[in-house]
Amino acid sequence: MQMRALGRSGLSVPPVVFGGNVFGWTADRAMSFRLLDACLERGLVAIDTADVYSAWAPGHSGGESETIIGEWLKARPGAREKVLILTKCGMEMPGQGKGLSPAWIATACEASLRRLGIERIDLYQAHKDDESVPLAETLGAFARLIEAGKVRAIGSSNYTAARLKAALDLSAAQGLPRFESHQPVYNLMDRGIEADLLPLCRAEGVGVITYSALASGFLTGKYRSEADLGKSVRGPRSVAKHMGPKGERVLAALDAAARRHGVGPAAIALAWQIARPGITAPIASATSPEQLAELARAADVALGAEEMAALDAASA
Repeated sequence: MQMRALGRSGLSVPPVVFGGNVFGWTADRAMSFRLLDACLERGLVAIDTADVYSAWAPGHSGGESETIIGEWLKARPGAREKVLILTKCGMEMPGQGKGLSPAWIATACEASLRRLGIERIDLYQAHKDDESVPLAETLGAFARLIEAGKVRAIGSSNYTAARLKAALDLSAAQGLPRFESHQPVYNLMDRGIEADLLPLCRAEGVGVITYSALASGFLTGKYRSEADLGKSVRGPRSVAKHMGPKGERVLAALDAAARRHGVGPAAIALAWQIARPGITAPIASATSPEQLAELARAADVALGAEEMAALDAASA
C-alpha cells in the first residue's frame, strides 16, 4: 500500500488510518485482536487511538483502547516495528485529569506509554484545545517529551483555524516543535474545514487525518431510513441528523460510484477523501474483518473527475 507523508514529521501513513475507538467498546478483546491482525495483513499500519477511549461506555474509565493495543503488541512479537501508534491526550479522564497543562501532559503520556507497553509514541496529539493554558506551555511540554525520546512527533485535533495558526506561528518564532498534523471532523456530510482549516494546513504543510470520515456510519449505506437507526448504538445519537434530502443525494451518488467500481459506499466515501487536495488520510473504524476489508479497498479506488464532481455536488 502506497504510504503518504504526514506533514513534515518524517512519518508516513497509509491512505486510510484505522480508528481504534472501537477496541474494548463495540469490539471486544478477541475481535479487537482479529481487527489488529487484519490491519497488519492489509497494510493499514497506522492505528489512531486516545487515552479517553472509551470512557463514555458504562463501566469504563478510559484507557480501554490503549490497553488492548498494548496487549496485542505484547502478543505479536515484531508487530511494534511494523505499526505506527497515534494517540491523544487532553480530554477528561474521569477522576484523573484533563487539559493541556504541562503537568497533565507529562502524566497522561506516561499513562499511555504504560498501557500501550511501548517506549515511544509515534504521533502524540492534543485531543482538543485548552485555552486556559498558554500555547507556549503546552508546546514546551510536548518538546520535553520529544527530547526525552517518548514522542516522535506531535499533532492537534479539534482546534479552530485561528488557534492552530497561532500555535504554528509560536512554534516557528520560539523554535518549539510544531503540530505536524491536524485531526478534524470531515466527511461528505460535513465539509466545514474547507473554509479555513484545510487551506491553512495546505499552506503550512500540516498533514490532515480526518475523523468521523464515514459520518458515524451513515456513509456506509447502512442507514437508509429512520427505521435503520436502531442498527447500532450510534444510530439515534449520531446518525439521525444526516437523514434528509442531502443525505439521500449523497447516498445516491455513493451508490452510483460503488456500482461502477464494484465496492461498497464506504469505500467510495473514503476514496473521495483520499483524492481531495490537502487530505493525508481519513480515519475509519470497523467492528469486523469484513468491514475492515472494505475500508482497505478504498486505497485502490481511483475516482474519475465526473464521479468526484457528482459527489461534490451532492454534498454541497
